[in-house]
Amino acid sequence: MLSRSVVPIAVLALSFVLHPVAAQTPLRAPPIIPYGLPITIENAKLAAAAAVAEAHSHGWAMAIAIVDPSGFLVYFEKMTDTQNASVELSLEKARTSALFRRPTREFQDALAAGGDNLRVLGLTGVMPNAGGIPIVVNGRLIGAIGVSGGSVDQDAQVAQRGVAAVK
Repeated sequence: MLSRSVVPIAVLALSFVLHPVAAQTPLRAPPIIPYGLPITIENAKLAAAAAVAEAHSHGWAMAIAIVDPSGFLVYFEKMTDTQNASVELSLEKARTSALFRRPTREFQDALAAGGDNLRVLGLTGVMPNAGGIPIVVNGRLIGAIGVSGGSVDQDAQVAQRGVAAVK
């Protein structure tokens, strides 16, 4: 006879075994985007200004970080009343996006799919929340933007606006 504490564990384990593998979306290899020269301070300011304008138009308080292809900070803005935790989160989103050459939403979606994608949790330097987007100009990665302060969809919307200003 199974004890009461073993039954819930057995049910949980069985649910993982019966979970349909076909429903999982594996994390894809990033597209081969060659690295370019680092983003200039002028373009970083342009991206940040567009991101701030987008956030401001919705009344969202955000932190915006722009990094070079190596993930080093080039430019940063923190809007009034932005939560303090968003400072580091925006930088980590930008770094993740630059170093892995993909939007951070891909990591978020991979985790949500579960299964083998949970390996993302073991990757060094990954921030698996939307809001980090690579900045690619003329087919080359010149940096990335990371935004934090709202929902992940709001962060991604503001980041996309910043990327669009540089292209």
